[in-house]
Amino acid sequence: MVRICTWLLVALASLLAGCASLPAPEGRTPTTVLTDTADTRLGRAVGPEGAAHAHKTGIHALPDPRDAFAGRVLLAAAADRTLDVQYYIWHADQVGDLLFEALWQAAERGVRVRLLLDDHGSGGLDPTLAALDAHPNLELRLYNPFVHRSARTVDFLTDFARVNRRMHNKSFTADNQLSIVGGRNVANEYFGTGQGVVFADLDVIAAGQAVRDVSNAFDLYWNSASAYPAASFVGLAGPDATAGLEARFRATRADPGSRAYLEAVRATPLIRDLLNRQLALEWTTATLVRDDPAKTLDTAARTDVLLFPELVRAMGRPEASLDLVSPYFVPGAEGTAALEALARRGVVVRILTNSMAASDEVAVHAGYAKRRLRLLQAGVRLYELKPGVESAGADGKVRLGSGASAALHAKTFAVDRRRIFVGSFNFDQRSALLNTEMGLVIDSPSLARKLAAFFDVDAPAVAYEVRLAPGGHDLEWIERTPTGEVRHLVEPGTRWYLRTGVEMLSLLPIEWLL
Repeated sequence: MVRICTWLLVALASLLAGCASLPAPEGRTPTTVLTDTADTRLGRAVGPEGAAHAHKTGIHALPDPRDAFAGRVLLAAAADRTLDVQYYIWHADQVGDLLFEALWQAAERGVRVRLLLDDHGSGGLDPTLAALDAHPNLELRLYNPFVHRSARTVDFLTDFARVNRRMHNKSFTADNQLSIVGGRNVANEYFGTGQGVVFADLDVIAAGQAVRDVSNAFDLYWNSASAYPAASFVGLAGPDATAGLEARFRATRADPGSRAYLEAVRATPLIRDLLNRQLALEWTTATLVRDDPAKTLDTAARTDVLLFPELVRAMGRPEASLDLVSPYFVPGAEGTAALEALARRGVVVRILTNSMAASDEVAVHAGYAKRRLRLLQAGVRLYELKPGVESAGADGKVRLGSGASAALHAKTFAVDRRRIFVGSFNFDQRSALLNTEMGLVIDSPSLARKLAAFFDVDAPAVAYEVRLAPGGHDLEWIERTPTGEVRHLVEPGTRWYLRTGVEMLSLLPIEWLL
């Protein structure tokens, strides 16, 4: 991710003159969402129920990674007219290829496909992107692109202020009828395949009003000054590109691991139930909150382009409880003070983030670790996810699989067990000030209570509880095991040199980058 080591480049960047040159904005013909989709398969499936719940949003949570993959690939298969897809990371791995193939097959059927990728997460994909973009029904744009394709560090050194700001949004919309919004990028680790790290994450599939809002937000980004036609950077596909791409798709499908994964995915009833009008949708009020793409044009001081104030207004002031899950939790001085004030006012504040051993971003852990003591002294309760956990979820659906290690990636929080946010926003400085984000604030006591139940029941089993040690000036980590509590006096599962490195990082003025 962009935050890894970018702080090391700040001093160098200030010594270099000039900046990378972006091409002229030629070929960026504005296009907008197709709204005449009521007679599509998806329109017929959700239209009658949507008409009965005017201005409401139907919500179905997707905590299970296979359900989340099935939702995307089968939405692509069910689309008749249009697919609008927006992501921060898309890897050239098993999941990435399978979803690229799903978009390709939709384009082959005549579906208009618009694919918007943040360029930081597309490294190594240029030949694939060129081949995809060559299809007449598939248009691909890169957000805030890197000029130097094989030496992106050069852009960080010469144009740091621009390329340090990324589009972190994630959405997948079919026929302007259904959208998937949440925290997952497109890579094996987000969908429960592969043998490496597996991320516990959360999406929702939405119908109704929120879908129209997501489509309008997609248009805003697609037509923004930061979205460039991919061909301007990845070049034009060669004469054999299509054959090569299709051969690659066949090879991915023939792989034994892919076959086993797809068999498991086919067993999920998600889209079948939806098309048969049997999927349980909770119809409620849902508010889309998102940054303006102008945020990546170095205008973060303008609060009118920022998501965070809008998010605070939509969630409302906590009166009784705040349950917060954020894999990268860097509250900064102001956020820490706000959480302290809530706790001292009697609000029960519970936070789950990654432990140092589980985190894939140790520099980010440094930004969090320096705030723990104050938060605990104010009465905030802190939990840190253990590495390698097999399950994390109040309803038993969030399974982190059998990978070598597991880490938290969901971004969600609930206020007063009534409203819940699901989206891409991390409670950190990068999400607040640098990257663009999006998500849904949902009036759903049932989902909010599930998050509360996680803290009540599951958190003690899957996470360390961080507490004040006797005397109130040091920390201890409480691990609950089948044989009783284990008390750790240092960060569990870590080596001394890692702890020393994190402590040194916490002394540096890099919080704004994390």
